[in-house]
Amino acid sequence: MPGHDEENARSTESERIVDLHHLDWDEFRRQVLVLGEMLEKMRLAEYIAYLNRPLKLLLINFGVGLLRGLGAALGASILFGIVLIWLKQLGMLDLPVIGGIIAELVKVVNAHVSQ
Repeated sequence: MPGHDEENARSTESERIVDLHHLDWDEFRRQVLVLGEMLEKMRLAEYIAYLNRPLKLLLINFGVGLLRGLGAALGASILFGIVLIWLKQLGMLDLPVIGGIIAELVKVVNAHVSQ
């Protein structure tokens, strides 16, 4: 019953609001202190200070992007190198049909690498 769940959620929310109106000041102070501790644990002030320095934010994001690109290029080079070595070994096996295709592919790749 979707309507029933919504009514329960509204009644609980209204109970919380009513409960907040009847809190004493000591309880209110305690809740404010708990909220302050939670914000400190979240390091919200540091995050806001970080966002308020756009140049630092830009430089850090540029550096991260640069390192991601470098990592992708190195990873792709290593992967293609391994595939090339594997293709060369398959070409040496002299398989009837696949061997010729692989040998041609290795020649094309070597021609592009040597340029």
